[in-house]
Amino acid sequence: MTGPAMSTTANVDPAELDKFSEIAHRWWDPASEFRPLHEINPLRLAWIETMTGGIAGKRVLDVGCGGGILAEAMAVAGAQVTGIDLSEKALGVARLHGLESGVSVDYRLVAAEAYAVERPEAFAVVTCMEMLEHVPDPSSIVAACAKAAAPGATLVFATLNRNPKSYAFAILGAEYVLRLLPRGTHDWTKFLRPAELAGHARRAGLDLVAMNGMTYQPLTRTYRLEPDTSVNYLAAFRKPARDG
Repeated sequence: MTGPAMSTTANVDPAELDKFSEIAHRWWDPASEFRPLHEINPLRLAWIETMTGGIAGKRVLDVGCGGGILAEAMAVAGAQVTGIDLSEKALGVARLHGLESGVSVDYRLVAAEAYAVERPEAFAVVTCMEMLEHVPDPSSIVAACAKAAAPGATLVFATLNRNPKSYAFAILGAEYVLRLLPRGTHDWTKFLRPAELAGHARRAGLDLVAMNGMTYQPLTRTYRLEPDTSVNYLAAFRKPARDG
């Protein structure tokens, strides 16, 4: 991949970028590899709405927006959404789907770190979903999200825990047994324990608000939110407001 947003020091794994770029044209196919994202999107959006007190009318930054599934949903909910990603193909799909759906999202090909410098403290809500486990330095992404967030803003992350259960469920179960995801979608060693994510956020000046788990029920083939954070989990943080 080439372009002004990329450099030799960009916080991106080229293999990960290529992997998702190759299947980007199937992003909006609900029966494709991206089916899980379509199925969990209502749950993600509902939790974001709860944690933020509603996103209608707010400026929202979606970091690692991919093909725009969450970004579009937040725009439909009334937010002014900017989606950033480093996959040109995924952004092309996102823009095309936006034209077809009539949903307006400002998509940008730019690294989170670079965009945070360009637009510091510009967003009331920042989301970064299912991305941290795919980058070389997740702490840098968390810090960039914090920099882009306005004082008092809410930030919501979603990622995977790292423990024996998550290996059994997210790798062996999801990729090999149930085939919910293509084999090789995830590298278990890159998963983040909740304490690790909280540590990155704390060092970026953020306060933890809440964590919640997302589980999959194989018999009913449904997802739900519940306190079990042992595999998939969401975390909400707040950037302190300025005194006075």
